[in-house]
Amino acid sequence: MTDPLTVAAAPALYLLAALAIASGLHRDRNLLRRGGLLLALLGVLAHGAVLLLEMQAIGGFTADFFSALSVVSLVIVAVLLASSLRFPLLEILPIALPGAALMIIIKAALGPPPTPLDVPSGMIELHVISSLLAYSLLSIAALNAMFISVQHNLLHRHRNPVLLDLLPPLATLETLLFQLISAGWLLLTVSLASGLLFVDSLFAQHLVHKTVLSILAWLIFGGLLAGRWRYGWRGMRVVRLCLIGMAVLVLAYFGTKAVLELMLDRRWQAG
Repeated sequence: MTDPLTVAAAPALYLLAALAIASGLHRDRNLLRRGGLLLALLGVLAHGAVLLLEMQAIGGFTADFFSALSVVSLVIVAVLLASSLRFPLLEILPIALPGAALMIIIKAALGPPPTPLDVPSGMIELHVISSLLAYSLLSIAALNAMFISVQHNLLHRHRNPVLLDLLPPLATLETLLFQLISAGWLLLTVSLASGLLFVDSLFAQHLVHKTVLSILAWLIFGGLLAGRWRYGWRGMRVVRLCLIGMAVLVLAYFGTKAVLELMLDRRWQAG
């Protein structure tokens, strides 16, 4: 059993980090931003420790609905922290950090007792890791697309120059968006390919909807990249397609898991 204090530490650190980073951005205080990043890093370590202790206790991965939410939120925050050293992603953290804190609290309050995922194929590790990274990068891309949408609206309405000053230039956000989508799409390709190798029966393993929706999301993001390369797509068309693709991907994983586990009381089966 994980220590309740350890479980409580991660969301507390995440929320304090979000407050510090948001205040630092608003007041242009570099010390506050750095302090927030340090708190966020400590939150990631605490969050990771909780999940690692749980895995050690049950002897393997767990993939129930609430555990998946917690793991994905951890990966998103970790990727944001690492990427913010090079790319302008600091503005996304005040949104992502409270979300990660909420996922930990929901898992602790509502999650079932963890059980290990029993899969005979060694390809499961590649599939799980590539799926988590793909989902996380495309989630960050979707958040970035929201910022582009906000900036577009502000520029067209000539309002709120203070907020515009806080955001990176629109061209920078769009370039970053396609870098995130490209990396996420490649990882999603690996995830789909590795997943198909250990699927024996889509129907028996309750994977039909997840597979179809994942392929649809893969096609949407791939089409978006092709449109950018071939026709130079940009602006709100890109934002809408990115958000549609992410919505389909959310349905593919969390939507199908919610229906199977929370409504039908069924689990993914290895075969």
